Order: sequence, then C-alpha cells, then structure tokens
Amino acid sequence: MSIKKRFIKSKQACKVTFHLPKEAAGDTKDVKVLGDFNDWDMDKALPMKMNKDGFAATLELPVDSEYQFKYLMDGETWENDWQADRYAPSPFGVENSVVTTFTQ
Repeated sequence: MSIKKRFIKSKQACKVTFHLPKEAAGDTKDVKVLGDFNDWDMDKALPMKMNKDGFAATLELPVDSEYQFKYLMDGETWENDWQADRYAPSPFGVENSVVTTFTQ
C-alpha cells in the first residue's frame, strides 16, 4: 500500500494517488476509497481501478488539510493503508488511515 502526492501550485491542490497492491488485495475484485473527502458516503466512494500491480485511484484534494480514510474491499472488508501519513482513532474503536496535504 502506498500513497503518492503531487502538489499543483497553480491550483493550491494536491493530487493523491492511493495504491492497494495485489499482495494486500488478495482475491478482492472491487475496492473503493471512503473517507472525510467523500463524507464516508458509499454513493460517493472513489472506485479503484485494477492494474497489473493491484488497485489504484487518484483524487485531487485541497492543500494544507488532512483526511481520514479506509479502503473497502468487496463491500465488506475495511483496510487501512499500511503506509499512511499517520493513523487516527475512529468512533468505532478502530484506527483510520490519515493522508495529509500540508505544504512545507
């Protein structure tokens, strides 16, 4: 799992690419990213596309913010990103992954 960030100075935005590798996905056929950026709403979930390395999706987020998120695999298994910027407790007694878009 990994998160790649590319800052776009002209838009004050950050393109964030979420990646779930094959090893972590196993036999999973469908992966979505849910988090603060889509209000944890299943109807707004960011679908990840399968490629030769696993699943990936890119999202443009405002800079100087942080967002909690998780991967939802096959509509039933929640997974954190193993290389998240940090982790934060959730109201459900588990931790969520956090991606930050702070500029230096």
